[in-house]
Amino acid sequence: MPLRYTDLLAQARASVRELMPWDLAAQLAAAEPPLVLDVREPREFAALRIAGALNVPRGVLEQASEWDYDETEPALAGSRARAIVIVCRSGNRSLLAAQTLQQLGFADVISLATGLRGWNDAEQPLVDGDGRALDADTAEALLAPRLRQEQRRPR
Repeated sequence: MPLRYTDLLAQARASVRELMPWDLAAQLAAAEPPLVLDVREPREFAALRIAGALNVPRGVLEQASEWDYDETEPALAGSRARAIVIVCRSGNRSLLAAQTLQQLGFADVISLATGLRGWNDAEQPLVDGDGRALDADTAEALLAPRLRQEQRRPR
């Protein structure tokens, strides 16, 4: 029987460490903070993000994490031994991205459980594309699911 998306997430969750937003906030305040890797699409990243996060969309993650490719992101490719916390909107894409980086030999990757939605719910700061702080209500509206009718399961 073929796997479903929820099966892939369950498999990733079994091998990927997760941390909660307040734990990431504490790590970001430390002397050596982790690299925050945001795997959302560029338009999502432009709308809001954790200040200082690096954007590498999940679709180019493998090439971005290796040297000598058009998509190589030096800040990521050079961080194989560094702590990396991967974030997305809800914590699902980050789980799959963390699993991929583990497979590629990255030593210390963690997924942000609950994603940026949970980060915002925990009243942690988010900024817009110009680096201006966003209030929690504005961020919540930007993070809301946008499921169209044709994307719903047929009845």
